[in-house]
Amino acid sequence: MNIYVGNLDYKVDENELQEIFEEYGSVSSAKIIMDRFSGRSKGFGFVTMDDDEEAQKAINELNGANYKNRDIVVNEARPRKESFNR
Repeated sequence: MNIYVGNLDYKVDENELQEIFEEYGSVSSAKIIMDRFSGRSKGFGFVTMDDDEEAQKAINELNGANYKNRDIVVNEARPRKESFNR
């Protein structure tokens, strides 16, 4: 399952994000989204967990949890919408 994680502290890195979710099960990937111009974190990322039950437990327990003085948003990632840049 692909999981969206938002409202992250800008200093959280991919290893730290992976460690948070490994408490709930096996993590196959953790990605922080970076601004392509500044190279800084955009404050959100995605975690992929193969076991849907473990992923759902992580979502239920981490959504709204306080991490580094921020209430993080955790939910199942929705498919990316097509954008039409003209």
